Amino acid sequence: MLNNTLIVNQLFMKIKQYAMLLKFRLSITVVFSGAFGYLLAPKTDVNWIQLLAFAVGSFLITGAANTINQIIEKDLDKLMKRTEQRPLPTQRLSVNEAVIYTLLLAIIGTTLLVFFINVLVASLALFSLLLYGFIYTPLKQKTSISVFVGAFPGAFPPLIGWVAATGNFSLEAFIIFGIQFIWQFPHFWAIAWVADEDYTNAGFKMLPSAGGKDWSTAFQIMIYTLFLIPLGLLPTYFGITGMISGMVATFCGLLFLLQSIFLLKNCDRKEALKMMFASFLYLPTIQIAYLMDKI
Repeated sequence: MLNNTLIVNQLFMKIKQYAMLLKFRLSITVVFSGAFGYLLAPKTDVNWIQLLAFAVGSFLITGAANTINQIIEKDLDKLMKRTEQRPLPTQRLSVNEAVIYTLLLAIIGTTLLVFFINVLVASLALFSLLLYGFIYTPLKQKTSISVFVGAFPGAFPPLIGWVAATGNFSLEAFIIFGIQFIWQFPHFWAIAWVADEDYTNAGFKMLPSAGGKDWSTAFQIMIYTLFLIPLGLLPTYFGITGMISGMVATFCGLLFLLQSIFLLKNCDRKEALKMMFASFLYLPTIQIAYLMDKI
């Protein structure tokens, strides 16, 4: 009986470690953005089975990308407080186990997308995985341009969702991609400001200014935040959604910009932390507003 209990506990702990590799909250955020693009697209009826398959497939491929990131950075994760307890740095999982897990996630996720949607959507999802895992991840130690590169896979989900629903690219798909693309910069830079000590220990170059946490970085954050105000009105201008969501997006954009001004004024961690949380709120708020206005 004791041996059975021990085996069950060990199995549970192993499953927990595999779940940690997924970066669940990040993967769910990606799925939400993808579902947003799918539901915002012009369709008379929503195919809920297709949407579910898209969500699960996207989740698995995103989890595979996150695992690739952790495999490549396993030694660097040991140097950062926020990542030192991950499964690979602590050796609770081996690299071989993580590689096999990545392949299974990617294969199952891709199969779902191909079978329930189409090859184009599966190809876009895999391209995003490759860009995030094998280009953005290694670049983080070399240059701050990595944030620009990482903004592409970070902004693909709504575009891929739109393509999954309609079967093709369109101006509207690139508009919702553009909003999420520009949002990535104040979002990532605010996180990098808050986590600068950890990133410096690992040798990551994430902030745009050579001086790091300075006025120049804060100014660039403000400029990108400013761009979000006119971008947030484009779905209304092109008839994707109505006027109410345009007003919500403008209001949220102004609040986001105001916080960036506070960061520019004070250039401290407290304001950067507020900027980070503001970025967490901004994107899902306007995406929900767009969807509600379409309904």
